[in-house]
Amino acid sequence: MADPSSRNRSAVALVQASHPEPSLAVTGITTALAVSSGLGPRSALVAAAFLTGQLSVGWSNDWIDAARDRGSSRSDKPVARGELRPETVRGAALIALALCVPLSLALGPAAGSLHLLAVAAAWAYNARLKSSVLSFAPYALAFGAVPSIVTLALDDPGPAPAWATAAGALLGVGAHLCNVLPDLEDDLATGVRGLPHRLGPRMSGGLAAVLLLAAATLLAIGPGRPGAGAVLTVAVAASVTAGGLLLGRRPGSRAPFRAALVVAALCVGLLLARGAVLAPG
Repeated sequence: MADPSSRNRSAVALVQASHPEPSLAVTGITTALAVSSGLGPRSALVAAAFLTGQLSVGWSNDWIDAARDRGSSRSDKPVARGELRPETVRGAALIALALCVPLSLALGPAAGSLHLLAVAAAWAYNARLKSSVLSFAPYALAFGAVPSIVTLALDDPGPAPAWATAAGALLGVGAHLCNVLPDLEDDLATGVRGLPHRLGPRMSGGLAAVLLLAAATLLAIGPGRPGAGAVLTVAVAASVTAGGLLLGRRPGSRAPFRAALVVAALCVGLLLARGAVLAPG
């Protein structure tokens, strides 16, 4: 019989391998949008679909990158530390993906198919696109799709307003640039050359700041004339982004990506505070 403490350590390691911060952040933000848009109890389906999708993406990342992470001695990856076998993470990713499919389709054929397309794009990033100049594309597609996944699940379905889709795509690409910054050197050493690697750390950081600020501005003005609260939110988003990039200069710091998640949460909070419920465009 397995030692209970060993099972607990494995469970903790499996949670760590799921990339819990972005998984919970994306799930929480999307669920808040669903509730505010009038999905009611079906918002729980949105939460379940997004959580299983995000878990599948996180676990597939650590499974596919297992050899590369070990070669880079990634201390933040349980598989690289030898606490989990790649086969264990692969199994968890496939189970989560299998659960994601029916949960997504339960939102309706259009919303479910769009969500599964976003999840497929994220898997494609993990499998190959992260090493190409198109590494930004899965992030743009997946984040840009979030508002329409919500509006297509409504009783009167339709695509989200263009400003919401564009803002989501900008946030996604900004988050991609921020996420890769701490790993640029390790990635280059193992043959990964996505868009941020080709741009370099300084240009990637500057572009990320521009994109995140542009997304916040678009969400501030998209629903109508912005008030003082909207202007203040954009200013706070700019400060958070700048602070995250400055802290990100420390080796291995995840501050830039966490700043991107905070900016996304601020943007959604602004929409909710203004009562700017998403409606099909």
